[in-house]
Amino acid sequence: MGSEAQRAAADGTAATEVGAGSTMLAIVRDVYGPSDVLHLERISRPGIADGEVLVRVHAAGLDRGVWHLMTGRPYLMRLMGFGFRRPKNPVAGSDVAGTVVAVGAAVTRFAVGDEVFGMGKGSFAEYAVARENKLAHKPAGCSFEQAAVAGVSALTALQAVRDAGRVRAGQRVLIIGASGGVGSYAIQLAKAFGAEVTGVCSTGKLDLVRSLGADHVIDYLKDDFADGPRRYDVIIDIASNATLSRLRRALTTNGTAVIVGGEQGGNLTGGIDRQLRALILTRFVGQRLTGVICKENSADLEVIAGLIQAGTVTPSIDRAYPLDRAREAMRHLEGGQLRGKVVITV
Repeated sequence: MGSEAQRAAADGTAATEVGAGSTMLAIVRDVYGPSDVLHLERISRPGIADGEVLVRVHAAGLDRGVWHLMTGRPYLMRLMGFGFRRPKNPVAGSDVAGTVVAVGAAVTRFAVGDEVFGMGKGSFAEYAVARENKLAHKPAGCSFEQAAVAGVSALTALQAVRDAGRVRAGQRVLIIGASGGVGSYAIQLAKAFGAEVTGVCSTGKLDLVRSLGADHVIDYLKDDFADGPRRYDVIIDIASNATLSRLRRALTTNGTAVIVGGEQGGNLTGGIDRQLRALILTRFVGQRLTGVICKENSADLEVIAGLIQAGTVTPSIDRAYPLDRAREAMRHLEGGQLRGKVVITV
């Protein structure tokens, strides 16, 4: 008997679940394109390598990264190994929460039956493969839906606030895009580090941003964060597309601006363009201008899990959709009216 079957046999049903020839339902896209390319299909369940686990998916998070991988834009990501002419992995989705049903021979941190969350390969499906070093145990008292939206977004926020922004107690922190997936975590994390936080969002989301702990709010439909006398020690800019000059105008003379993504810059480099320009400009000015790209790792997932368990951070869910309505969920994301994250339930 192989190692996968031996470990699967640890509980009464897992051996059957991961048996040879098994199939599953999944949201697949065979080509790059708009949300219409997403479709529900029955496909073979994936196998696992030595350092991977197979997760029975209970919920999966939907974020802007899934949209980029669906459309194939910016084109730079295709050159980075995601598939040049078509998606390398046809199953959509990354953020995942579920139950382990099989583990690879080299896996030591998880066993069959463990409830986990993190990042996997193709999480919009009944089963998904994930590397051991991209998962953590699901916090006690946290639902699978909440855990599913605490992967990439929470890690990005943590790395932007703690690592790139170096936020500390007493600082004034401005978070642009405060009501979205990353922003909703960034507010709570900056507050946990003792900062005075101002959140920027639209009129209909001011109440959400306040409820997440922001000390002040700015309605970007009415006011410009760069106008007025207030200056900030740290700005976390989450896909606002603000020019570097506007960010610098709102910073203190030695402040830090952290750029997280962006939806402009052209089809070739997209939001990365602004990050690259910031890294060049920062060498010639007194302010720190930098960017952050999420580093998926279990150590930071464990930090997030601890903060959720302690009640310091609470995942914010805008809306939940069943698996067969993933296309509708994507269209809701594209509408730009999110209050937190969208979750797919399986």
